[in-house]
Amino acid sequence: MTTTVIRNATLLATMDAERREITDGALVIEDNQIQWVGATRELAPGVQSAAATVIDARGRVVLPGFVNTHHHFYQTLTRAVPAAQDVVLFDWLKTLYPIWAELTPDAVFVSTQLALTELLLSGCTTSSDHHYLWPNGSRLDDQFAAAATIGVRFHGARGSMSLGESQGGLPPDRVTEPEEAILRDCRRVVETFHDASRFAMRRVVLAPCSPFSVTPELMRESAALARSFGPARNVHLHTHLAETPDEDAFCLARFGYRPGDYAQELQWTGDDVWHAHCVHLNQAEIENFARTRTGVAHCPSSNMRLASGIAPVRAMRDAGVPVGLGVDGSASNDSSHLLAEVRQCLLLQRVLGNPRAMTAREALEIATLGGAAVLGRDDIGALAPGMAADVVGFAVDSLWHSGAADHDPLAALVFCHPQPVDFALVNGRLLVRDGQPLHIDLPGLVARHQKAARALLARAAVIA
Repeated sequence: MTTTVIRNATLLATMDAERREITDGALVIEDNQIQWVGATRELAPGVQSAAATVIDARGRVVLPGFVNTHHHFYQTLTRAVPAAQDVVLFDWLKTLYPIWAELTPDAVFVSTQLALTELLLSGCTTSSDHHYLWPNGSRLDDQFAAAATIGVRFHGARGSMSLGESQGGLPPDRVTEPEEAILRDCRRVVETFHDASRFAMRRVVLAPCSPFSVTPELMRESAALARSFGPARNVHLHTHLAETPDEDAFCLARFGYRPGDYAQELQWTGDDVWHAHCVHLNQAEIENFARTRTGVAHCPSSNMRLASGIAPVRAMRDAGVPVGLGVDGSASNDSSHLLAEVRQCLLLQRVLGNPRAMTAREALEIATLGGAAVLGRDDIGALAPGMAADVVGFAVDSLWHSGAADHDPLAALVFCHPQPVDFALVNGRLLVRDGQPLHIDLPGLVARHQKAARALLARAAVIA
């Protein structure tokens, strides 16, 4: 058994049942599990000398690792593409689909590595990724292989598109798949990769892309397949929903329902389901999501970037809807910084005129406990005995926080300029120390990713 001790934290923000915030806080970790939480002065005699690793967290705010509930890792390869910079969602997609059609297994692998590294350095220790097009032999297997090299907990969402332009859908036919093949591969990846055990490092999610890119039949069949594995396997469902007014119009015209009502009709509500965005849910749909415990991934930066609107997070939280944070795709954010998303979550709820619409502590709770609940996990999101040892520390004794950290270091973390993480542990393993990843050749990763991005754009240009 390996013991790790974190001590002298300027503030230990536990997110436990009492929401304790401990000055001069400390943690004792054995292997991958938190064993003790308290003040440094209360550490048992000898525990520090016996520890394999001791982290002095003086000047650091220590929290549970953040949970990212929505992303598209492959989009790191197409950030800030000029033709997609100043358009709404549907035009943005039409611009980028032909480029994404040239993805390869190697491109999927390196983009997964880069996105997870970027997330890790922003304090994220668990991430889902919604990957919904699989050209040129790429598979979810490529993402799981890449995630294993980085060490972040990974929920791989096996996305899909089946409703191409020729059938009235949005994506080009060449990036869609036959529905029989989609369902067959969904079963394969669940049986191959899904781990429902406590502290699992990898899980599989079934995730048709959106109402405008799959048929109702695929939505229903995907839900039935996920639930056929039973509660013990805990296979979740995920899709995009109610992101833009264009989607509202599409769903009403094609299916006769608003997006939130359409989800209910398809049996895509429940505590095993979460939807990305939900910018345009009405109050009745919000109340239905609360009643059924259907989760939402709030992606504030992407919603602003694509002019999609402001998600009614305050109304959702007040009604009891489980809400987590997502950075969304790195071609609509265009970054993967989860602490920056915490700040945007706070600011965007206030912009309509209520300064109490979101507090710093509530935004951090959404990023930790909220994300854990949305992903269906009760083993992450808090620093408490028996929880996974996913722990991050941010320096608040820096230029960026000077003048704020002494009176409220936790609020300073959110209100002030978002910084990279100082240290991070995932499943008890120290992955970042002094702001540097310990097991990743960062310059080499960036070089490989840049090469893949250039090759992707070159292939798309040749095809075009």
